[in-house]
Amino acid sequence: MRINERIRAPEVRVIDDDGKQLGIMSPATALQLALEKNLDLVEVAPQAKPPVCRLMDFGKYQYEQAKRERQARKAQKQIEVKEVRLRPKTGEHDTAVRLRQARKFLESGAKVKVRVRFRGREIRHPEVAIEILEEFARQLADVGEVEIKPNLEGRSLLMILAPIRS
Repeated sequence: MRINERIRAPEVRVIDDDGKQLGIMSPATALQLALEKNLDLVEVAPQAKPPVCRLMDFGKYQYEQAKRERQARKAQKQIEVKEVRLRPKTGEHDTAVRLRQARKFLESGAKVKVRVRFRGREIRHPEVAIEILEEFARQLADVGEVEIKPNLEGRSLLMILAPIRS
């Protein structure tokens, strides 16, 4: 049995566990009523004039609230981000393999992060990597759209593709 000991107002508005208003009464009377019904007296609106208290099974209320939160989390769709890595000197066949992988990821609903990594002096020619990424995006235009344009991040050039919403 939980009873809110912080109720300091001279009078409170009491609502039954069914949602019916029982009226305005003293906190002691409301507590007595809660004890008789084997329920908890919970202050739900302390800023109201007079404060509003409700008769409820507080443990059951907390359980149901946690259950609703779990259901809401379960209903949320987690967006997955898959990564495809390339190099400026990646061969045509290897690029085609990466294209097929990216297409499969986009069709399954995941976002694709395309990364072109530079080694040594390759970073002095980012236009080569930009060209590779633009070609990649062009070939996947039927299943994905560019969400974040190619930008340099450290020693790699990144682009993010998102599946086209239908």
